[in-house]
Amino acid sequence: MISRETTFMSFDYGSRKIGIAVGQRITGTASGIASVSVNGHQPPWSDIESLLIEWRPGALVVGLPLDSEGDETVSSRAARKFGEALGKRFDLPVYWVNEFLTSSAAQSQLKQTLSAGKKFSRRKQMNRDQLAAELILRSHFEFQTT
Repeated sequence: MISRETTFMSFDYGSRKIGIAVGQRITGTASGIASVSVNGHQPPWSDIESLLIEWRPGALVVGLPLDSEGDETVSSRAARKFGEALGKRFDLPVYWVNEFLTSSAAQSQLKQTLSAGKKFSRRKQMNRDQLAAELILRSHFEFQTT
């Protein structure tokens, strides 16, 4: 039986959409599972809660879009505020990953997959936000010792 602490959920926070992925620390695997729309300035807490109930992660990972020097940006401050509220609201630990260029990498991967003619690929069905959340979680598994 896999303990709850090995399941992680990651978030690629944006002002319009939040990409979400889930993965297992034991296997180091991650998969994009959802993209939820932000309505105004409030995250869609009920949508996020439903996913947390379904997947039961033991920890959360939030991407921080730091600049090329590793400094905070307007976007990273908004992501940090979201992550802090997320952890507090659902009483789960939150880990942070520098996601500099993650969204660009996700868009590039999607374009490569589509240009290769893989019409029924899982990547085609997954949007950029979900793929970015997946990349954030994979980075966490690769570079963190939690």
